Amino acid sequence: MSALTPQSDMPTPTTDKITQAAMETIYLCKFRVSMDGEWLCLRELDDISLTPDPEPTHEDPNYLMANERMNLMNMAKLSIKGLIESALNLGRTLDSDYAPLQQFFVVMEHCLKHGLKAKKTFLGQNKSFWGPLELVEKLVPEAAEITASVKDLPGLKTPVGRGRAWLRLALMQKKLSEYMKALINRKDLLSEFYEPNALMMEEEGAIIAGLLVGLNVIDANFCMKGEDLDSQVGVIDFSMYLKDGNSTKGNEGDGQITAILDQKNYVEELNRHLSATVNNLQAKVDALEKSNTKLTEELAVANNRIITLQEEMERVKEESSYILESNRKVTKQDRTADGHALSEARKQLKEETQLRLDVEKELEVQIGMRQEMELAMKMLEKDVCEKQDALVALRQQLDDLRALKHELSFKLQSSDLGVKQKSELNSRLEEKTNQMAATIKQLEQSEKDLVKQAKTLNIAANKLIQKHH
Repeated sequence: MSALTPQSDMPTPTTDKITQAAMETIYLCKFRVSMDGEWLCLRELDDISLTPDPEPTHEDPNYLMANERMNLMNMAKLSIKGLIESALNLGRTLDSDYAPLQQFFVVMEHCLKHGLKAKKTFLGQNKSFWGPLELVEKLVPEAAEITASVKDLPGLKTPVGRGRAWLRLALMQKKLSEYMKALINRKDLLSEFYEPNALMMEEEGAIIAGLLVGLNVIDANFCMKGEDLDSQVGVIDFSMYLKDGNSTKGNEGDGQITAILDQKNYVEELNRHLSATVNNLQAKVDALEKSNTKLTEELAVANNRIITLQEEMERVKEESSYILESNRKVTKQDRTADGHALSEARKQLKEETQLRLDVEKELEVQIGMRQEMELAMKMLEKDVCEKQDALVALRQQLDDLRALKHELSFKLQSSDLGVKQKSELNSRLEEKTNQMAATIKQLEQSEKDLVKQAKTLNIAANKLIQKHH
């Protein structure tokens, strides 16, 4: 397919950018996703076209959106079919750690994000599929319970996290297909959130809603209180559906070579996008380190300010004590003679007392700010650790893809040798076919001669029968 200090419903810039980068990595590649039986096939758009005449350009937005819709629909078919088959073979209740189930939610998330209108906020543009899902409770009253449960979950900070939680609860309730159908049937409401050529506004969305009916046969159980749904990066793992050239028997050599080349091109494209994602994450880590340094400096300044206020408060206490001690030593005669001085001293004492209270309040505010900054530092350090773990996972996936690329290259060389052998076999078969054709002609001629002889014998037999009578 990710929160910092403020506890608000607005997504943080880091989360939003990571989610956007993951979305672009998936289906904005210049590839066509199609299905070959139970497998995934990929072809470059430079080799195909949607309509024969006139041929659209690949930069046409409508063409790209149509290709993205078809890609997502085929990926949804593969994901749903694989999930149902693996769940039935597994024979138990599924949980959040089940890999095919995780991939299904990632595919559904990208289907719901396709063609979303961007909403501008003071943090930038925001795209979230939580808005359309909130409409379901107005169309199907039973969905109000799910929406209320999602809003009550304490760990969710972003609309993306709420949308992911909603999908999981709907699947547990076995009402996901019903809710999606009710939502897709109201194009007038969806037009507020989606572009006209988005997947939810076109026929592909209705097809996916129909496919979701099959998920009612599986049982799922999720515990979302401790799961971090806000920061997950939804990346589709195409390796689960890529077709292995050795697993299919009876296919022609040319078809195998084409499939291997298509898969090789896809792996290279995904490799480039993963590299870009790694670079983006590294840049974000550097930005977080700079922000961490800045917060540390601000914390040091605040500590110095607190120390200064404490010293000032001690000075005010000493002055107040001195004034009180002086007032106690004043005799009755001095009070009568120096009444004006006493009133001035009392006034000064009152001012000093008020100043002390003000200093104490400011000290409390500074202490509170210091605690908040320490909490922010801890959360930043936690977020940096999470980003570093994600970076390590992405690098590991990149290494796996490179190994897959080498394996596909080896298979391509083996396929070339098989093609040469089949060419020699075809030439031999052609020679045998020519020999058999000549033999067939001779047999046909012999058959004609036998037919003529049979007719002659029949005529002679008829004549003999007539003479006998």
